[in-house]
Amino acid sequence: MNTESTNTLFSQGLAQKQKYIIAGLLLLAMILTRGNITAHLQDASWAIFFMVGFYLRGASCGRYAFPLFFLVGFMIDLVVIDAQGGTHYCYTPAYPFLIPSYFAMWFGGRWFSNNYQESALDLFKFVGVTLFSTVVYFFISNLGFYFFAEKFEVMSLTAYAQAVAKYLPGYLATTGLYLGCVALIHLAIVHGRKLANPVHS
Repeated sequence: MNTESTNTLFSQGLAQKQKYIIAGLLLLAMILTRGNITAHLQDASWAIFFMVGFYLRGASCGRYAFPLFFLVGFMIDLVVIDAQGGTHYCYTPAYPFLIPSYFAMWFGGRWFSNNYQESALDLFKFVGVTLFSTVVYFFISNLGFYFFAEKFEVMSLTAYAQAVAKYLPGYLATTGLYLGCVALIHLAIVHGRKLANPVHS
């Protein structure tokens, strides 16, 4: 492997085969965690859409990545809801608000991909964009749920905000944990390949 391909591994220089492998792994992670196949793993969907934005880009892969992953998530939700008797508290007319919510995570990953240079400063960029994207997701999805789920006619927006705010730290922790683990793997592979293929002056 040449030096250029080593330095761009898992960034903007991913080969199509690598992108498809990553896409497959992310889809598997979504099925395992979102589909309630195991009770020991939290839903990784928020982190997955961030990774989709970061890793899956390019004319033949990135163009369809966001709609594909959202469709898979929707199908998983339908299967889970059907298994629970056809109803679920969170499956309401507000469901379409998940589209801009997940787009916020995807866009955060895409922004980071465009501004990623494998430097110490990127750690702060990574933490900042992860926090911001997660908060935006939380805000959009919950605001849509309040106004369109038809469940809060007698609850004020202020009371609703106070009731749901307690869940934000948990979502931040789960998303941060998944993305943090991926970041460690990412750095280990990139720097491992750099050590294996040092630059010769």
